[in-house]
Amino acid sequence: MPSLSRRQFSKAIAGTSAALAVETFGSSLMTALASDGSSADPIAGLTLTEAAGKIRSGAVTSTALTQACLERIHIYNPKVDAFITVMSDYALAQAAQMDREQKAGKFRGPLHGVPIALKDNIDTAGIRTTAASKVYDDRVPTEDAEVVRRLGAAGAVFIGKANLDEFADAVSYFGSVRNPWGLDRDPSGSSSGSAAAVATTLAYGALGTDTGGSVRLPAAYCGVVGIKPTYGLVPIRGIVPLAVSLDHCGPITRTVGDAALMLNQMAGYDKLDITSVQHPKEDYVAALSQPVSGLRLGIPRAPFFDQVDADTLQAVEAAIAVLSKMTKGTKDVCLPSLSGYSWLHLNSIGNEVYAYHEELFANSANRYSLALRLQLQQLKDEMNSPTSSGSAQVSAYIRHRWDMELLRRTVDDAFTDFDLVVLPTQRILPQKLSFVLENEESTKPRNPGVMDLDNCTAFNVFGLPAISIPCGFSRDGLPVGVMIAGPHFSEGKIMALAQAYELETKWDTHRPPLKPDTPVPPIRS
Repeated sequence: MPSLSRRQFSKAIAGTSAALAVETFGSSLMTALASDGSSADPIAGLTLTEAAGKIRSGAVTSTALTQACLERIHIYNPKVDAFITVMSDYALAQAAQMDREQKAGKFRGPLHGVPIALKDNIDTAGIRTTAASKVYDDRVPTEDAEVVRRLGAAGAVFIGKANLDEFADAVSYFGSVRNPWGLDRDPSGSSSGSAAAVATTLAYGALGTDTGGSVRLPAAYCGVVGIKPTYGLVPIRGIVPLAVSLDHCGPITRTVGDAALMLNQMAGYDKLDITSVQHPKEDYVAALSQPVSGLRLGIPRAPFFDQVDADTLQAVEAAIAVLSKMTKGTKDVCLPSLSGYSWLHLNSIGNEVYAYHEELFANSANRYSLALRLQLQQLKDEMNSPTSSGSAQVSAYIRHRWDMELLRRTVDDAFTDFDLVVLPTQRILPQKLSFVLENEESTKPRNPGVMDLDNCTAFNVFGLPAISIPCGFSRDGLPVGVMIAGPHFSEGKIMALAQAYELETKWDTHRPPLKPDTPVPPIRS
């Protein structure tokens, strides 16, 4: 496996507005911004749940919601680069159809008429899906990913394809997403476009993918909610993979209730998906109302609190204090060791990364970004190294998969005298993009640093559900996220606790201080 961490390949490009493929906006778009620019238009600022309810009652149309989002995209996408493709004509046509059905008293499902963004590694039939790579800049799938099919069946309107790290792992061909809370700051990867779109009220919800934290990390840095479900609960068929053994798909929203509403439509067995698991259907919206007073919370301080910066620690400890009062209390606990499963050393998982790219890389190596090309070449060289035979490589990968399967089967045993764990989503605040670039553009060996501190990958390896929710801000006004995780299939329980905290603290009501005239600073001086 390469010696460079995943984050070293995650956002190295300076011209963030270059090469965006955005469709022409229609002339009928309504203004969706308050006159002073200080807050979202009342329509665009609705939560997903509120928007769905107003459509059902007839108080607002899907077309009005879609136009509001499109106008905000027109104003703010050049600042945050959240979208690769804006599906304006497609979305307005979808919205018009939803409005006709609503007038006829027909509702497809709980998301009827609500605009949703899709990470651009999630296939959409007849609509370009690039995985943020020049390799796929003209790729148009013929079928929807299973999660897209399910959200569409529930009535969602798809407003655009969100920007991401190239193949969820490296430099976006379309330019780095900027953090809406500080345009010179890192929004984290790889679902950064999805999180930025939701935070900036460009969509009511979004889909992201999570292999080492890529739903929860940008959710934390952008001040929104992101949940990674139990491995296999949500199908990943039709999603461009990073490493199938660790890949998950989850919703990014402004509230926990919105995430539950989306997860209700996404979860369920798919026999054509080799990662999919059979699990009885649950109602996650209903599960939000379960009592949390009897929950016992564990705080896994080692290693998840090591080197946490002062502002993050203060916000997370304050969140733990609130959660402790709402539940049966907290205690320090330990989870199984995962010292060999950081992005720095992922025990042969790089073979899975390379397996998807092998033929593409052989035919189109020069179309990859420099960062990802170097990574794939290093994987190729190591797999074909004369000092390490192919049989040794295969055997190492198989043993790794056996070890991980055993770990996933036994990790729930750790939850003996506690029900859920609480920890920082990120140990550090959003760094300046210039700092991130300096770290990621260098291929020289280096000691692990602040950019390698990772609290999320463990739960991908465990396969456990984990949610990140906002829990405060730094002295500089940058968001901090706290993560709640539990045993397999405890989504309802962790979301119930997350919503109880959300309602108590109201961090979800804060929005980035962007205005139409907010200048976009250069990444480099």
